[in-house]
Amino acid sequence: MMAKEGLPSVGAGELPEAVFDPARLEAVAASGLLDSPPEGAFDDLAQLALAITGAQKAFFTVADGRRSFWKSAVGMDSTAGRENDIRDSPCHLLIGAGRELIAEDAAADPRIRDLAAIDELGVGAWAGFPVVSPEGHVLGGFCVVDKDARTFTPEQSAALRTLARSVSSEIALRQALREARASGDASAALARTLQDSLLPPRLPRTPGLDVAAVHLPATATGMSGFDVVGDFYDLFRTRGESWCAVLGDVCGKGLDAAKVTALARYTVRTEATQHPKPATVLHRLHEALVDQHVSDRFLTAALTVFHVDGQGVRGRYASAGHPPGPDPPRGRFRRGTPRHRHAAEPADAGHPRRLRRSLFPSAPR
Repeated sequence: MMAKEGLPSVGAGELPEAVFDPARLEAVAASGLLDSPPEGAFDDLAQLALAITGAQKAFFTVADGRRSFWKSAVGMDSTAGRENDIRDSPCHLLIGAGRELIAEDAAADPRIRDLAAIDELGVGAWAGFPVVSPEGHVLGGFCVVDKDARTFTPEQSAALRTLARSVSSEIALRQALREARASGDASAALARTLQDSLLPPRLPRTPGLDVAAVHLPATATGMSGFDVVGDFYDLFRTRGESWCAVLGDVCGKGLDAAKVTALARYTVRTEATQHPKPATVLHRLHEALVDQHVSDRFLTAALTVFHVDGQGVRGRYASAGHPPGPDPPRGRFRRGTPRHRHAAEPADAGHPRRLRRSLFPSAPR
């Protein structure tokens, strides 16, 4: 019977073995078409098939191991069911043979005349063509039904063949888009994880100061992106009551930029605990970049070492090619006084090797 739920399972001996091929069934499930609503992309192709052939009904069906689901059913009552038992549908013949089937007189054609769908749908003539997955598995069929026995011209058959290929192409495109999105989501998650590992998870509480940071990487278009970028910052205690704050920008983005960023951040952390002068810390960073040569990319940085006492904030500042921020106000920094900020800007990528090797030629040791 047609359009009934809970259809019984069918044994492999009653249908072609290809119907139950695990790879084919996996491809059917992966298509996401079973039990999905009608869509204009497929209905338009079915309508075109009717216009070309003059038939009354057109179907795009997807079949698993027990039923033939009508993804598109143009010419059928919209309130009727959208599936039938796979044993009753000619669709299983397309799956078994892997090629088109044209029955110009369905009632007399021994291949389909005994199928329940022939009487129930009033099939006089039937022309069906396989719809395949990107891997070549037959997912179902694209077919037209005429109420009367008739012939299909070679031109009509060729057009139907083309329309069936169009359905297959639409399915392949959707699958490719899903895979691209999934791959993009995975890549974005990995990039976010890697980016987070290059930044402090949280800023430490700094006595006498309010501190905050926001890191918003952007693409060349200014929109937030998923590539790992070379911008970094850090704030940490060095020795005693002294603190170090650093802001850096590695040229470019991606894994090369990430390697330089990681080396820079951990070198600064190590050297700042050994040397009180910011220029010395940056010079040691320069030497580490040259000696280890993890990449040809260069970086610019601004670093300050400071402490907070009863009189305010006192410290030293050094810049390694990083664009300077606004000049601080004259006099001492007092607790509660607004701090000036440095904003990372893209470095000039024109001469990376020259810049990297001449950042601090005369810095004190």
